[in-house]
Amino acid sequence: MSRTIMLVPVSAGVGLTSVSLGVLRAMERKGVNVSFFKPIAQPRGDKDVPDLTSSIIAASSDMKIAESTPMSEAGALISNERMDELLEQIVERYNTVSNSSEVILIEGLVPTRSHPFANQVNSEIAKTLGAEIVFVATPGNNNPAQLKERIEVACSNFGGTKNKNITGVIINKLNAPVDEAGRTRPDLSEIFDETITQANIEVMQIFNSSPIRVLGCVPWNVELIATRAIDMAKHLNADIVNAGEINTRRIKSITFCARSLPNMIEHFKPGSLLVTSADRPDVIVAAALASMNGVEIGAILLTGGYDIPAQIVDLCKPAFESGLPIFKAQGNTWQTSLNLQSFNLEVPQDDKERIEFINDHVASHIDGPWIDSLSEGTEGIRRLSPPAFRYQLTEFARRAGKRIVLPEGDEPRTVKAAAICAERGIATCVLLGNPAEIRRVAAQQGVELGAGVEIIDPEKVRKNYVARLVELRGAKGMTEVVAREKLEDSVFLGTMMLESGEVDGLVSGAVHTTANTIVPPFQIIKTAPGASIVSSVFFMLLPDQVLVYGDCAINPDPNAEQLAEIAIQSADSAKAFGIDPRVAMISYSTGTSGKGADVDKVREATRIAQEKRPDLVIDGPLQYDAAIMENVAASKAPNSPVAGKATVFVFPDLNTGNTTYKAVQRSAELVSIGPMLQGMRKPVNDLSRGALVDDIVYTVALTAIQASQQENQ
Repeated sequence: MSRTIMLVPVSAGVGLTSVSLGVLRAMERKGVNVSFFKPIAQPRGDKDVPDLTSSIIAASSDMKIAESTPMSEAGALISNERMDELLEQIVERYNTVSNSSEVILIEGLVPTRSHPFANQVNSEIAKTLGAEIVFVATPGNNNPAQLKERIEVACSNFGGTKNKNITGVIINKLNAPVDEAGRTRPDLSEIFDETITQANIEVMQIFNSSPIRVLGCVPWNVELIATRAIDMAKHLNADIVNAGEINTRRIKSITFCARSLPNMIEHFKPGSLLVTSADRPDVIVAAALASMNGVEIGAILLTGGYDIPAQIVDLCKPAFESGLPIFKAQGNTWQTSLNLQSFNLEVPQDDKERIEFINDHVASHIDGPWIDSLSEGTEGIRRLSPPAFRYQLTEFARRAGKRIVLPEGDEPRTVKAAAICAERGIATCVLLGNPAEIRRVAAQQGVELGAGVEIIDPEKVRKNYVARLVELRGAKGMTEVVAREKLEDSVFLGTMMLESGEVDGLVSGAVHTTANTIVPPFQIIKTAPGASIVSSVFFMLLPDQVLVYGDCAINPDPNAEQLAEIAIQSADSAKAFGIDPRVAMISYSTGTSGKGADVDKVREATRIAQEKRPDLVIDGPLQYDAAIMENVAASKAPNSPVAGKATVFVFPDLNTGNTTYKAVQRSAELVSIGPMLQGMRKPVNDLSRGALVDDIVYTVALTAIQASQQENQ
């Protein structure tokens, strides 16, 4: 029997889409099989278009979504007093997802001037579908007591607070900056006289005496509305003067450059949109200089229709080439300010980065016990979806409480990742590098390095490891002079810190090659007891599940014994991270159909692995399609315990493994986490030089978990 939860907005502007996405993500994290249904699509304009939440979910996941009724059709039925017919249609569409889900999340209509019937329709839908009602509200300009009254008034449309189907309320946008009408605004301090409503713990206290349970308090964060520069340019119908990084840079504040330069410098900061007339060369040159110094200014918006003088373009060319976006509006500054006020802060469905932030931010502030309760008494198969896997990683890492050294301490992505790890409690990150340079890089990105991030100056600690390095490598010809030279390499230094037990793991590779990262640990840390080989795995985050690929980074051409060891290591890694290991030994042939040295090696490796670990489910040789597709498995390997449902894929050599992982990752636009090294005495993990900030964060989490697991072995 599935549960039905209906999110009902108390008013317009509550951030209903954000809350819906966050609640869905909170359910996915716990492995709840959830579907989504917006009974009536609420258009964002005059035309009937798919609702925003459904569009975002369809574009970013494989979650089942029931078809919505267009607003024009629903409105016509309501106005002609044919509500019963509308409800029958809604039930029919609801039933397309209800039988295959543990929970169906329904998003109600937002009450607006165009849709004054929203509350009545929401009430009818909730009763018809037997839905549990969760209100969504925002403090706006209200104090907590007034907010409580507003929600209790909203309850009156649904039978009052004694209605047992009213489960609670989610309060969104706590501490958000609002204008006089209570509408949430970004930091537009140059335009608006803002009042900041401070809604904090008082909200929880005021509801202690209410039958309405608070199921979430989501604090405001400027990243929630940090729009891309390109979206702002499109809204203004602006001409692109210099594209730069216009598709990725984000606008977090807007400054109208109407004062003298000394009085505006403080606003030349990461994420700032600088609005100026093109005949203010002092502003343009100053912004270019800040950009060249590493400050990622969001963009420059030129007003008045002027072009930048050619001499200024030549002078600022290096800054323009560094990625600084510049676009030009035809109107004057006043007209431009009015146009900016009408900018829609809703997240576009193609802004995957911002959507992901919204998902995780809101989900992190939804009541955990309530989410756990949603699947109680339901029947369904638990699966480890990518959100569940990522959440599990961060939760396991938090519990581990480890210190991870990052030798590339002044690398911008690494600095940002360290701050995120500290903020989420994933690990204490130790950054190696010049402290002044690291803090400068952090300031340029608007990153605060507080508690949870340690900075160690290599110049001050290198000498502490010279004697130990000579002791460890003396038999290989290591001298004090050579040791001092080796320790100039930050990876070598970090490895020595790991060897001494001062840190629990090491993550590198954002700027170093794989060889630079793994050679020092191979020489100093060495393999774990009982391990004959060091190998690697990638966690491949498919839309509906997480797969493990090994070995795609370390061993060029393992023999049968080594391949068997890789299979066992990969299965154990999968199990350690919550994935039920069903190991497919991949080859160009399935079963006994093929012959040759390559397939014989895989066949022998399968036999060895099965003998060593009879507790594991291992089969091979299997072709990739037979391993992953049930219909192919039915014809090629009908009796295989693995074919068609493999979760761990072991490739016969590095050429096959690396090629396959990159092909799947790039062609399907998947996130992959890794490579995670297996078989080391202490955890060391390599990054791709193209790693994103999130890649580093999750690799740090993996490393922390590995360290904890090795302690418990």
